[in-house]
Amino acid sequence: MSTTRHLVNRRRRLATTPSRTAGAGTEPVCGQPEVVEADPEPADTIESDTAPDAADDSPTDDAPRARAARLRITLPAVLCALTVLLGAVAVWAFASASSLRDEPARQNAALTDIGRTSEVKGRISEAVGAVFSYDYASPARSDRAASTYLTGRAVQQHKDMLADVREQAPEQKLVLTTTVTESGVEFLDGDRARLLIFADQSNTRTGKDEETTYAAAMFAVDAVRRGDTWLIAAIDTFTR
Repeated sequence: MSTTRHLVNRRRRLATTPSRTAGAGTEPVCGQPEVVEADPEPADTIESDTAPDAADDSPTDDAPRARAARLRITLPAVLCALTVLLGAVAVWAFASASSLRDEPARQNAALTDIGRTSEVKGRISEAVGAVFSYDYASPARSDRAASTYLTGRAVQQHKDMLADVREQAPEQKLVLTTTVTESGVEFLDGDRARLLIFADQSNTRTGKDEETTYAAAMFAVDAVRRGDTWLIAAIDTFTR
C-alpha cells in the first residue's frame, strides 16, 4: 500500500511543478530531466500500513501449531488415565464376584433349586405329621413313624416331647393329630437342610367326656438326606 501512495503523491507533485517554476521566473533547462524530491511520508503512516499485515500473519500461523502441540501432549495422558481406570474397575469387579461366590447365602440351594426345595418340604412335612401324631389305640404306629423319620438327636427329643402324651393317653383315651399348614426351607446345601414348620394340633379325649382342644405350633427342624428320603435330625422349639 505504501508504494501506491508514493506514486499518487508523485503524480500530484509533477502536475503542479510548472506553475511553481513559472512564478519564480525560472525555466527548466532543455535536455535535463527535472528532479523532483518526494516528500517523506510520515513514519506513523508507514507503520500503520505495515503493522496490520505483520500482526495478522503471526497469530494465524502460530495458533494451529500451538493447538496441535497441546493435543499431542494431552492425548497420551488421557489414554493413560483411562487405562488405569479400566484396570481398577476390572480388579474391583473380579474381587466382588469372588466374594459373592464365597458368601454362604450364595451356596444356599433353597434360593435357586426349586425342585429340591419342593422335595425336602414335602418329605419333612409328611414326617412331622407322622411323628407328632399319636393314637392311644395304636401306639405302635407312632413308634414306627419315629423309627422311619427320625435320626440323631431328634430321636431322644421326640421321646421327651411326647412323654406326657404317652403317659396320659391310655387313661384319657387321647388322640393327638398334627397337620403341617406351612413350611419354609431356610437353608439347603447338599444333603443338609433346615426348615421352619407351622402346624395345627388337635388333642381329643374320647372317654366318657369327649373334648377336643386345638393349638398352633411353630418350630424348626434340621434335616439330612439318607438315600432317597429326608430324615429329621434335630428339633428346635425355640425354648432356650
